[in-house]
Amino acid sequence: MKIIKSNFNKYKKTLYIIILFFFSTSINQYYGNLGVCPIDSFWFFNSGYDVLNGYYPFKDYWTIAGPFITYTQALFFMVFGVSWFSYVFHASIFNFLISISTYYTLYKFKLNINYCFFYSLLVSILAYPSSGTPYVDHHASILSIISVFCFILALKTNLRIYWFFLPIILLTSFLTKQTPTGHFFLIIAFLSLLYFIFNFDIKKIIYGIFGSLAIIIFFLVIGLLSNISFETFVYQYILFPLSIGEIRFDHFLFPLEFSRIFIRFKLIHLSTLILLIISIKSIINNYKYLKNNEFFISLALIASSYALIMHQLMTINGMFIFFIIPILTGFSHIYFLKYYKNKKYILSMLIILSLGSTIHYANKYINKRDFMDLRNASMSKTINSEILSDKLSGLKWISCLMPNNPKKEIEQLLEVMKIIKNDNANKSIITDYQFMSVALSLYDFSQSHVWFINHVANQKNDSKYYKIYKDFFIKNIKRNKIKKAYLVKPLWGGNEVFENGLNSDCYKKEKITEILDVYTLKECKELK
Repeated sequence: MKIIKSNFNKYKKTLYIIILFFFSTSINQYYGNLGVCPIDSFWFFNSGYDVLNGYYPFKDYWTIAGPFITYTQALFFMVFGVSWFSYVFHASIFNFLISISTYYTLYKFKLNINYCFFYSLLVSILAYPSSGTPYVDHHASILSIISVFCFILALKTNLRIYWFFLPIILLTSFLTKQTPTGHFFLIIAFLSLLYFIFNFDIKKIIYGIFGSLAIIIFFLVIGLLSNISFETFVYQYILFPLSIGEIRFDHFLFPLEFSRIFIRFKLIHLSTLILLIISIKSIINNYKYLKNNEFFISLALIASSYALIMHQLMTINGMFIFFIIPILTGFSHIYFLKYYKNKKYILSMLIILSLGSTIHYANKYINKRDFMDLRNASMSKTINSEILSDKLSGLKWISCLMPNNPKKEIEQLLEVMKIIKNDNANKSIITDYQFMSVALSLYDFSQSHVWFINHVANQKNDSKYYKIYKDFFIKNIKRNKIKKAYLVKPLWGGNEVFENGLNSDCYKKEKITEILDVYTLKECKELK
């Protein structure tokens, strides 16, 4: 009888994993095909294609975006072909990755397999579908949460292998986006230090060192093969973004208001309540609980929720962090069973909180495409993007820029693409519609990955990073012998590009169509 039950549980576990894979990928594929906001939706479509064709970030164009997504997208294009399907599938796989990681971690904490599946399924609904397409905040947040899973599993299981993988996941997350990875690194580093003070184990530390060396060497080899200067990487990916971060820290995070931190994210705070109560009561009953692995685990989970809230406040993107609620309620469920087994109504409240918040936020932010600024758009107006390019097949076009008239927007884009294609001059394409060069099967010779940083650099023209950016900008034009630069409007942040990088005697700007300008470069001192 025990053998039959064991086999049944094994098949059930496998079945749940299969369902998680198909559900988490399918739901993201659906929303990833539903509408776009150019600045966000196409960010890595073009750059993944560029890597595939031998053009690399930091070397061939200025970028503040993590190279991990770009190189991973190139791999997806290589395996599945250059298409919108493989682009969205990249995000869908990461949606599965966070759901299966949640499932695995909860299972390792001995939670009933049915509940493991339940909470993981809810995570897959809220995690990536808000964007649907590869995006730095989603990738980095998912990898950061997985790094926390790795840390707490290292404490729970006492297995050294988790200490090996922990720095690999953290550095990969950092190479996706600097924040919130930096916040999670500080949390894990602090708690790891405390853990090793009370539980020193040189073998675990050695495993962590080997993991760190492995990912650092891999990163350096990729940089070497791509001919990317380490100094250039530091300036573009670390120092320049720090100057942007200063602005966001001062203007977005502060003031620390109760309504912004607690009321807006009340359901996240509610989902940590049991963990907080258990930790406080245990410390009061026995101060030695401060050295207990369980305390470190609870603290890591609670601190993670605040790290994501802090990150959300410092971004200018739509809400996307609520996927942490099913994770937190899952762990609250685990510790509830340990300390409050007889109070069944609390368990019911946890399940209702998790399910209710998922339904609420899925409708408010995902189904209404809030992250894509399409909350008021009518999805009945969508148009098959195959009209623009067969590489966009499957995408239902409706854009945050012209949500009421997608047909006109497509007509304008087709006109622009025809003009650019028929011009044989050495040219660059400046646009937030970063599918154009892929659709036209050419390299865009863009000086920047995304163009809002051009305006940020100009705002800080008293800093040394502005000079470095401007020198890179001009060097790129000269090296590629650019004669014309086509500006496809609108750009997020403004439609002045060369005005911020070149003296006015170096170019002539003309309007070609309603959404297309062209800069014709002239001989001048700066470009000699």
